[in-house]
Amino acid sequence: MRTPHYRSRGHQDSSAGSLRHAIGMSVAISAAVAALVAPAAAANAVPHDPAFTSGARVTAGPDTITTHAGATTPRERHRISAYWTPERMKLAGAMVPEITPVPEDDNTPDNPRPLPANTPDPGAVWTHGGAVERNIGRLFFTFSDGYDGSCTATVVAGANRSTVITAAHCLRSVGSPSADDTWNHNFWFVPGYRNGTKPLGGFSVKAMATSSRWNVDPDTTDSSDVAAAGYDTGLLVANPAAGGRPIADVTGTQRIGFDRPVEDAFIHAFGYPNNGLNVPGDTYVGSRMIHCAGTSHPGPKAPLLWGETCDMSAGSSGGPHLADFDTGTGTGTVVGVTTTDEELAGGQAPTLYATRLGDSAHRLYTWAQSR
Repeated sequence: MRTPHYRSRGHQDSSAGSLRHAIGMSVAISAAVAALVAPAAAANAVPHDPAFTSGARVTAGPDTITTHAGATTPRERHRISAYWTPERMKLAGAMVPEITPVPEDDNTPDNPRPLPANTPDPGAVWTHGGAVERNIGRLFFTFSDGYDGSCTATVVAGANRSTVITAAHCLRSVGSPSADDTWNHNFWFVPGYRNGTKPLGGFSVKAMATSSRWNVDPDTTDSSDVAAAGYDTGLLVANPAAGGRPIADVTGTQRIGFDRPVEDAFIHAFGYPNNGLNVPGDTYVGSRMIHCAGTSHPGPKAPLLWGETCDMSAGSSGGPHLADFDTGTGTGTVVGVTTTDEELAGGQAPTLYATRLGDSAHRLYTWAQSR
């Protein structure tokens, strides 16, 4: 399997790769998780609250919000902007960036004709324009070991005009939220990213939040456990553009929904997989946004996660799964964010699974609106 295994801090090795190898599309879902999460819960719309995963009490205590400050000063925002050069963005996610060739540009021709509605797509460069090319982008960051990674994120509608959604495991590992190596840093969101360019500029992050479920002891609970229990949603509040405009005024937004069961719904997923930086023969190196579409279904090993046929890999984590998607305008409703794949969640290959948005995600969203 080409998707790196995602390990929490408490289970890393001491090699130079450790956590930077692990981010990706994926949080690993163990067989023990599948056995302990009740299959009946999969038939219900979120919220859900399984008691145990992998022998660890993920749900101990209330599900509250854990927040973290990002770039809060002009000096810090400028430093992050200068850090993310075109070459650094192109190599984000490389296991050994010191010797990894900078990938060539992907010049797949654009196609202005809308994709016919309800057309299954197992994975291809999105060439049809629309709102998704403005409000979905790559989310760059630096791990605690100093290596760079990337995920996918989306600007969603909200009162603060600054709300961006992604996967929680793109923001942090499990552990104490005050520990230096729990949270990633240098967050930089580039909506509409394409071949190392910033068509709409880049945005640093003012604040971020995950469920408090991620505060568990890494010696007893893996990130995979928390994700399998349905808590792999992260919310970001973006700093405004250089001229002071909030990000939503620059990019537009996607709708967001928190009470949407997605069984048998036709869902469109988007992301920036980049595993080709590390795996010869993998065509995805993060240069362009990839699209998948198909009927959603629960993961046999992780029934709280739902997915569609899709061959995206590392780097697509946090990407939106959109219901009611209009292929002409490129707009829909975000009902989940990419968490894992079929090797880890079960099902027929290839499948891309999402954490559906429910009460836990809604709390994070409400918090973001006041920032």
